[in-house]
Amino acid sequence: MNIELSASMMCANYSHLENEVKSLEAAGIDSFHIDIMDGSFVDNFGMGYQDMAYIKSVTKRTVDAHLMVKNPYNYLDILFGLGVDIIYIHPEVDPDPATTIEKIKNSGAQAGIAINPGTSISSIEELLNTADRVLILGVNPGHAGRQYLPYVDRKIERLLAMKPLYNYEIILDGAVTSDRIKYWNPKGVKGFILGTATLFRKDTTFEDAIALIKKKNLQEAIS
Repeated sequence: MNIELSASMMCANYSHLENEVKSLEAAGIDSFHIDIMDGSFVDNFGMGYQDMAYIKSVTKRTVDAHLMVKNPYNYLDILFGLGVDIIYIHPEVDPDPATTIEKIKNSGAQAGIAINPGTSISSIEELLNTADRVLILGVNPGHAGRQYLPYVDRKIERLLAMKPLYNYEIILDGAVTSDRIKYWNPKGVKGFILGTATLFRKDTTFEDAIALIKKKNLQEAIS
């Protein structure tokens, strides 16, 4: 089962952050997803560098940063200093996204392109030549708990069809349910960012939520 499950840490309990990280690790999470927002590109402010530095200090698992900011190039040196493993940028708010991607890759981190529901594939296609990952947003960005936009499915299908040409991995972020993972993972979507729709819910534990995802995907693989 080639699947990567990442915890959306903007949904975590910050009064017990170390416990959240350790509990997620024990439950079998593969990586930690950090949303950084500037209040301009999206109408919200995300996690701070101190939060990211703390998470990085208490885990050996992959940590990625999703830059929902204008001019993401200006944030890179700080993220490199923190040792972030993967950095996603939104090309539409970067005056020179190719240079930003090149700098990320030269640092030794993986470079990812994040695509909003309303962003066309044609507008970022040339950048797929250099991106390691494509983060597809199934909701409009900036807030947890938003509803999945069904028309994003067509975008996922198109990017899956293009994947052999450019050799990137596809990650889905936003309103990711266990059923959505069961549907898309066998088709080639590798990673899933888990938030309030699956992992950070009051009616389940981290262990049970991740176990359910893996059980459904195992059943899909057998059937």
